[in-house]
Amino acid sequence: MDHRLTAEDRKKQLVRIGLMMLRTQPIHELSIDAIAGQAGISRSLLFHYFPSKRDYYVAVISAAGRRLLRVTKPDDSLPHDEQLHEMLIQFVAFITRRRTAYISFVRGAAGGDDYAVKVYDETRAGLTKRVLTYLGLPEVAESPASSEYTRVHAWLAYTEDLAIEWSGLPEKDRQSTDKELVTHAIEALHLLRKL
Repeated sequence: MDHRLTAEDRKKQLVRIGLMMLRTQPIHELSIDAIAGQAGISRSLLFHYFPSKRDYYVAVISAAGRRLLRVTKPDDSLPHDEQLHEMLIQFVAFITRRRTAYISFVRGAAGGDDYAVKVYDETRAGLTKRVLTYLGLPEVAESPASSEYTRVHAWLAYTEDLAIEWSGLPEKDRQSTDKELVTHAIEALHLLRKL
């Protein structure tokens, strides 16, 4: 019985391996040899599926961005305020579980890696649009130049930094629970919108 993977399945496998490794190391430190070894293929075969190391990294970081958007998507049947709360609970949990990789994602974008910047910007825009929809402003979600969009976008950076700092503390030293952190973030959002 032949167990060879299709080209598409092999690419998905290689990206999954990269995502697993991304949990403990930054994207730029992922070893192509280790990834190929884990997949049971040669380095040169990996480059058959991804023409360059950069192409592979783009595929992995893009998958990470899509995963963040997927796992933070709340139940559509909930009222908007509950959807916002649930999205933020999942956002904090995602950052807490994958803190090292998430910081790498943020710093990669801040460091100007163009592929990381693009994926980070797309991910942040997706989250911003979601929040605006939960605030009852779906039309603003399509207006990145509006002040409301800019405020929510900036507020997400604040919330993200809160979650990164909070998750980096030993649990016994955290001054709040994840739910309290989310409540604070939502209160900050409402105050910011009044300015």
